[in-house]
Amino acid sequence: MVNNFSDCFSFISVSQKDFEVLTAYYNKLDDIYKDSLINQDTVLIITNSIKNNIATSISYIFKGQEIITKSIHHTMNMTSTKAKIFAIRCGINHIIHLQNVTQIVVITNAILAAKQIFNSSVYPYQLHSIAILKDLKEFFTTNSDNSIMF
Repeated sequence: MVNNFSDCFSFISVSQKDFEVLTAYYNKLDDIYKDSLINQDTVLIITNSIKNNIATSISYIFKGQEIITKSIHHTMNMTSTKAKIFAIRCGINHIIHLQNVTQIVVITNAILAAKQIFNSSVYPYQLHSIAILKDLKEFFTTNSDNSIMF
């Protein structure tokens, strides 16, 4: 996947310790959102995860100003990282079946977990990663201009 489609995915991460950098990052997120309102071929997946004794993962999928789907998953005995990857997996799986989508933007507080999706070594979340990569391969193969940004 990394060898064949390396131009199709990207990651933007930011240091939350530097206020100026964080402000610039929030402005960039605003710009991404505004662009998605104009470009109907862009879909946003916004995920967040809360961990107490139960991992709760909340995910919204937007196309333009329309909320396509909202999902909430509650799991017990699961790490918050696994819940975050699962939420990303569900969002991507839903989006690849939509028509006229060329760009997926995943907004998440789990950038390190998202990077693990493209890790080819064996690790605890590999089954979710394989499912995500299968969906992304289909998405990237459909159109060479298709992309995903985390």
